[in-house]
Amino acid sequence: MFHAPMLGAGPHTTVSAVYGRRREAADELAGQYDAYSTDDFEDFLAHCDAVSFALPPDVQAALAPVAAAAGKPLLLEKPIALDLDGAQELAAAVEGVPTQLMLTRRYARRIRGFLEQAHAVPITGLRTSFVSGAFLPGSPFATPWRLQHGALLDVGPHVLDLMDAVAGRIERIEYTGDPATMLALTTRHESGAIGQAFISSVVPGYLADLEVFGPEGILSAPDRSDEERAEVMATIAAEFAHVVRTGRSHELDVHRGLYLQELIAALEP
Repeated sequence: MFHAPMLGAGPHTTVSAVYGRRREAADELAGQYDAYSTDDFEDFLAHCDAVSFALPPDVQAALAPVAAAAGKPLLLEKPIALDLDGAQELAAAVEGVPTQLMLTRRYARRIRGFLEQAHAVPITGLRTSFVSGAFLPGSPFATPWRLQHGALLDVGPHVLDLMDAVAGRIERIEYTGDPATMLALTTRHESGAIGQAFISSVVPGYLADLEVFGPEGILSAPDRSDEERAEVMATIAAEFAHVVRTGRSHELDVHRGLYLQELIAALEP
């Protein structure tokens, strides 16, 4: 749905090999890109220059260290693991290998422009939402790990990353509500700003907004455009290619993923 079309579109990247735990799924996807396919991860590593993960967090946490040991730069999904222990182990295991994290909204021009504007004004508060029907029956995102662990682990990294990026490091965080239906998060940042966020993946529709407040007024992030998906795909692929060529991790790297997992762990009952 995302990784293969993104990397296969070029011009900076190609899909050279596909690994799948189900060989028939790997064969089907690889066939669309004239790529090598296998259900053997070590075999897969011999046919690629870098690895993009599109697997459940616990599977990523098990396989990323293997890829890192083979010297492969990593494009990691969020969350980087199912729990904090797994995230810590992954981060330690891939140390020294270039990494980049799939926080998709951070690659959109409208969000990057909004952050530049927000950083130029004093902020006393912010409000954001990530509400959708992604976990409702029939949705391709209603996968077992998401349904078991809830929206906090799935979209929480997106929300907390943006809140931190806007108002600075989060020093205190708490929540009210039900992780299975609707969560309201409250953050306090080292800057003194206070943030609130609503998270749910069982509400029909889609809302992902962001506003900041301060003595100079209210600043709202622009709405997502129809062209944003293709724009974000091209940006992620180009910036990951740069990571691979230079051997230097992206600003959004495995350590960013670990920090976000620490915040989520602080909220778990």
